[in-house]
Amino acid sequence: MQALIEKANTLIEALPYIKNFFGKIFVIKYGGAAQVDAALKDAFAQDIVLLNFIGIHPVVVHGGGPRISEMMKKLGKEPSFVHGQRVTDAETMDIVEMVLGGLINKEIVALINSHGGMAVGLSGKDGSLIRAEKKVVKRRSPETGEDEIIDLGLVGRVKEVDTTILNNLQEKNFITVVSPIGIGLHGETLNINADYVAAALAGALKAEKLILLTDVPGILKKDGKVLSTLRGRKAGGMIEDGSVSGGMIPKVQACLQALKAGVGKTHILDGRLSHCLLLEIFTKEGVGTEITQ
Repeated sequence: MQALIEKANTLIEALPYIKNFFGKIFVIKYGGAAQVDAALKDAFAQDIVLLNFIGIHPVVVHGGGPRISEMMKKLGKEPSFVHGQRVTDAETMDIVEMVLGGLINKEIVALINSHGGMAVGLSGKDGSLIRAEKKVVKRRSPETGEDEIIDLGLVGRVKEVDTTILNNLQEKNFITVVSPIGIGLHGETLNINADYVAAALAGALKAEKLILLTDVPGILKKDGKVLSTLRGRKAGGMIEDGSVSGGMIPKVQACLQALKAGVGKTHILDGRLSHCLLLEIFTKEGVGTEITQ
């Protein structure tokens, strides 16, 4: 009987959060181990379906870098990166679009639907959802000491978001799953970092939350403990002083971008933790790092 009472107490603890978030939009970037491990994939889909059934509108944005590299090698093409960003020529872009939009996106849609949701897959090209422009990257030349422009090919940055198609699907209670592909100024297809796409969508939708799933517990202090809450200004300073580095940089930058665009709160969570979404959203303690204004 005590175990049953504890279950009831858990539901009661979640009640104020359910009331506060009813009708709100959450944009969730899905990647890392949560997108690979079978048990974590099921837990993620269950979380998304539950959010939708209690009146929260989840929008899922996914990546898929390892799967793209795997497919490239199968097709005899070696992946190339500059500053952690994939160099994307026309042939690589075809592979990127095939893997992200045709393989991964539909897998996620089918997984959510198998748990009782109504999901539909989109890319940024659908309904002109994501207008993009080529991303310019500079690096210091070791020979001259001056900045030089690096051509990454068909790599883009979000220029404009048209949420019409998302709004229409939301009205019909569909869960949208978006692959991070945009359409360029001249109709070309551009590959975009999924963290930045999620931030741009969250800002355009005036989402209550932007949530990024990662393969680390959150942003760490120098003693290795997780920072549970962090102000945006402090987070920006941690990038400047090197406390935040590597793959965590675009995630923190995405959070800061979303906050600047009016998103309520942002979260960086450990996607290796089963049901991390529910633990962060519906419990007082939460998990991971919350970044606020």
